[in-house]
Amino acid sequence: MVIPSNTNFLDTWEAMEDLVTAGLVKAIGVSNFNHEQLERILTKPNLRVRPLTNQIECHPYLTQRNLISFCQSRDVSVIAYQPLGGSSGGVDLMDNPVIQTIARKHHKSPAQILIRFQIQRNVIVVPKSVNPKRILENIQVFDFELTEQDMNDLLRLNRNLRLTMFPTAENHKDYPFHIEF
Repeated sequence: MVIPSNTNFLDTWEAMEDLVTAGLVKAIGVSNFNHEQLERILTKPNLRVRPLTNQIECHPYLTQRNLISFCQSRDVSVIAYQPLGGSSGGVDLMDNPVIQTIARKHHKSPAQILIRFQIQRNVIVVPKSVNPKRILENIQVFDFELTEQDMNDLLRLNRNLRLTMFPTAENHKDYPFHIEF
């Protein structure tokens, strides 16, 4: 059950900084923060601990190009969740003809292409699988490289399509998806 709060996320950040200071956690980060929210933390007076990472939905239909660039320019790593896309409203990323063509060209699976795409963008990838065969396949992405043309073709698939929504929080004052960057 989600219970939205009106707590200022900067107050929450200070509480998380206390956890680092107390030695209870080594690092802290954020999830689904847009550039404005992240900038508010980074410019917070008396900031003690910078966010290590921003975990965001990211795949060729939601490339997050500007947000990734913003994070990386401020030494905040990016972790992509749902990097393989998934299926939403009849949209299955792995069936996309561009991805299929690149996969055939490199003799790899569409999932391997999507994982490699993020790696070459210096984005940390967290693919989800419980299938041992797919887990093994998902780590076999370091024996090839996508060409600049492959990368550009994948980036051109961007539709700003979010597959993960948080409807219980969309009326919250800090809902991050109202701002496109």
